[in-house]
Amino acid sequence: MPLIQVLLTLIVVGVLLWLVNRYIPMQSTIKSILNAVVVIVVVVWLLQVFGLLTSITSYRIGH
Repeated sequence: MPLIQVLLTLIVVGVLLWLVNRYIPMQSTIKSILNAVVVIVVVVWLLQVFGLLTSITSYRIGH
């Protein structure tokens, strides 16, 4: 995936999250949970894009 596409995706996700936080009235705990979920999903997606998630999941614990 080209770096420009990754940057554009991050910008779009950031703007959408900002719009939700700014203009949609929600309880602050729900906003915090939403922000955490979005950040976790974006970090996992970035790890997959850069190929780090496959190397992390290849480790075996136990036998």
